[in-house]
Amino acid sequence: MNQFGALSDRARLRMVEQLAVRDRTAGELSAAVHDEFGVSQPAASRHLRVLREAGLVRSRVDGSRRIYSLDREGLEEIGEWVDRLRALWGVSLSALDTEIARGKRDRRQES
Repeated sequence: MNQFGALSDRARLRMVEQLAVRDRTAGELSAAVHDEFGVSQPAASRHLRVLREAGLVRSRVDGSRRIYSLDREGLEEIGEWVDRLRALWGVSLSALDTEIARGKRDRRQES
């Protein structure tokens, strides 16, 4: 899953956050990361390519502009991965609750 690698860069993460609000042009995304991180336009284009290749964003041509939007499928993959971890945490936390209750019961019986 290369989505996490793509999101590990703060400029790319900011682009995804911007797209969570609404679709944006490449120029808008480039300007946003330039203002915040000093990223050049060519570097912003490379960041957008990484996000496309990771399946996190899509682009479409509108005249001379390229419009970017989030790719639902790529984001759903991340959500599914997180859900699998949550399920594991739930089992572990239930086991921890059981052990804590067992320890309390044992202490009461010893008193």
